[in-house]
Parts: sequence; C-alpha cells; structure tokens
Amino acid sequence: MSDTVYMEYRFTVEPKDPASDLLIAELGEVGFESFVEEDDDVLAYIQKTEWYEGMLKELPILHNHRYKFTYYYKEIEQENWNATWEQNFQPIIVDDICMIRAPFHEAIDVKYDIVIEPKMSFGTGHHETTHMMLQHILQLDVKGKTVLDIGSGTGVLAILAGMRGATTIDAIDIDNWCYLNAKENVERNKIDFISVYEGDVALLEGKKYDLIIANINRNILLADLPSYVKSLNAGGVLLLSGFYTEDLEMITEKCTDLALKFEKNLERNNWVAAKYVN
Repeated sequence: MSDTVYMEYRFTVEPKDPASDLLIAELGEVGFESFVEEDDDVLAYIQKTEWYEGMLKELPILHNHRYKFTYYYKEIEQENWNATWEQNFQPIIVDDICMIRAPFHEAIDVKYDIVIEPKMSFGTGHHETTHMMLQHILQLDVKGKTVLDIGSGTGVLAILAGMRGATTIDAIDIDNWCYLNAKENVERNKIDFISVYEGDVALLEGKKYDLIIANINRNILLADLPSYVKSLNAGGVLLLSGFYTEDLEMITEKCTDLALKFEKNLERNNWVAAKYVN
C-alpha cells in the first residue's frame, strides 16, 4: 500500500461548530476515508481511484448558507499523509483509565494503554463517536464474552474489549487499508485472539455474539441492523454510533421493530452512541 495515491482536501469552515462535523459526515458518505482537524480547517482524504473532478458539487452542506466553506485539493503519496497525522495526533485519555496513543507517545500509568498507528484508518478515539463507544465498553462487563466490532477501522474498540476480558473477538471492515491497519494494531497490542476480516455483514452468516459494536453511519446501520440482530445472542448487547442526535429516534424505531430494547445513549457534540439489549 506504500504506493497508494490520495487526494487531500483542505476545507476552511466558518463557523466551525457544528459545520465541521456535518461536513465530515457527508464526506464519509461519498468515500472520504480519514480526516484531520486543524484550528479552523478540516483535512479530508480519499483514494485517487475513488475520486473524480466535481464530486463535491452535490454535497448539501456546501450549499448551506449558514456556513461558509472554502477549499482546495492536491494529490499526495501515502507517506506524506502519515507525516501529517503524526504532526496532529495527540494522545487522549478516556474516563481517566484508558489511553489511546501512537507508538511515538510516552506511556503513562493507566489501566488500559492502547497503542494505535491509524494511518488512513478511522478510530483514534479523537472523534466523538469512537470516544463514546470506548466509554460504553468501559462500562460493560465483557469478560468471557464473544464480541463483534464491525466497521472496525483501526481496531481500537476490539482491542479495548480484548483488554477488558472478552475471549473471542471478530473485527470486520470493508476497506482494505483498515483491514491491514487493524491487523497491525492488534499485533502491536498483543491481543492475539482478535480475528480481523475484510468484508461486510455477509461474513456474519452463522455467527453469534454477546456484544456487537457498530460505529459506521446512519444509512449503513439501518440497512444492516437485521443482520446484527440475527447474530446477537439472547440477552446480548448492541452498541451503535456514527449518527446524530436527530437520528436517534429513527435508529431506535428500527431496533424496536427488531425486538431490541433501548437502554441508554451517550451524547457528545450532537453525536450519539446508543445501547440496545436483545
């Protein structure tokens, strides 16, 4: 993958909140893979093979008169992107007991020390959805449980579940780069009982889990919920994120139709991470 070519977009956003989050969500839906936030700017990355001239013309957020956007783009090599995230990736601490850091950050004394090299993958803990999903996992008793992390990105959620005592864990992502990156991060954190797969919900056929974690986006969640429920053991827990506060009712209605019970949700800057029980 060292010869992968990406397009880098630099957006200047005014006002940044909540426009930057809305922008990132819409860019994700058209194929952008990773994002870096710098002051008033948002950097967004898409593989050149997935890019075409004028692909952002129909993006609704860019036509919203409440916000002002300016942007430009350029072609970059993969190694240049890695240098960018290294400059911007700061370690984070979740609930005072879980640290997410890169290999070049110094470790501190916390219960769960997770070392992640995200490269082009989503899931450093910085985004609100990943942060809240980490919080949910910290609050759950996962010891001895079977776990699925679908849309796993860097694998950080699967890794935390492993550190907290889950015994069998599958991590699945449709993106090849995420698949390779999650394998690296699983090995780096020495959680050798996490199986990493490249694919989608088709891989769930015939499998059962006590906990399913899905941090993707609203449309994919709505489409794939029946497959999640089919693979969820009786009494199992489903954690969903990647959507906004205003989408919670729609997600919960779909879950209720599938006989799941809403238990609670976390909110962070208009993003939601919800817990449902089978």
